[in-house]
Amino acid sequence: MRYVLGRIGQALIVLLVAFTAAFVLLQAMPGDAIMIKFENPELGLSQEQIAALRESYGADTPLLTQYVHTLFGFLGGDFGYSIQNGTPVKQLLGAVLPNTLLLAVLGFIAAVVLAVLVALLASLPAFAKVAEFIRALPSLFIAVPVFWLAIVLIQVFSFQLRLVPVINPGPIEGLILPVLTLAVPISAPLAQILIRSIDEVRAQPFIAVVRAKGASPWWILSRNVAKNAMLPTLTMAGVLFGELIAGAVVTETVFGRSGIGRITEQAVTNQDTPVLQAVVIVSAFAFVAINLVVDLLYPVLDPRLARTQGRRA
Repeated sequence: MRYVLGRIGQALIVLLVAFTAAFVLLQAMPGDAIMIKFENPELGLSQEQIAALRESYGADTPLLTQYVHTLFGFLGGDFGYSIQNGTPVKQLLGAVLPNTLLLAVLGFIAAVVLAVLVALLASLPAFAKVAEFIRALPSLFIAVPVFWLAIVLIQVFSFQLRLVPVINPGPIEGLILPVLTLAVPISAPLAQILIRSIDEVRAQPFIAVVRAKGASPWWILSRNVAKNAMLPTLTMAGVLFGELIAGAVVTETVFGRSGIGRITEQAVTNQDTPVLQAVVIVSAFAFVAINLVVDLLYPVLDPRLARTQGRRA
């Protein structure tokens, strides 16, 4: 229980630091989003009306007051209003968040499948002749820029082979290429860690004992090596979720999908700080929550850690 409470406390501190850093950096941005939006001559607003709008957004209050007001607003689920269109930020995020979550979850599942496939092919004796080539694939995957991969996939599968339409696609067809775009770079570090972990576990003495008893390479890999090699990979999977969010921003922009990435790109263009602040905190919360779950799962998956923490308690 002490370990769980400690990890939850650390997660809350990380979220507070992320909120504070995002607030300070957004306030330091050049320009004034409210003035950029409402000083447009086409709107025909007077200086008094613009001043009233600035007051309604709290832009003229001291920074410390804005910080405290924004922090307590976030704690109460109030993310403020978008400067660009006046819509509650909570409503904007609620409309697009399911699309991004679906893309991220499918992209992550595809990345895990691809990483496990690469690691298995690189570790099985049947593929020994091409093992070096397979082991080099993760380095190639991680070196490919997301936007370039998306463009290549569109060119090959949509325009050349005409297998997946990108103009007015169906709900499933519209996910295929974005999911592949996200999965390839995310799978690279997972595959590298998994291959390295498999090599380390296979060098352990107990594997030699199992092999001496006549177990087949596939039996050893699936029953003895895989479970022990999964723990480092699980940690890396939690860390990679941050890259998944960053990749989703680029992917949604390239494929024209409605999601967190699209509204982030629009908010950056318009300097819509309430939207950017909310996106940062929602992304940080997701990242911290997943890593918290991974940390709490560690003692469950490895009884040795549970005993160590029990002695410390």
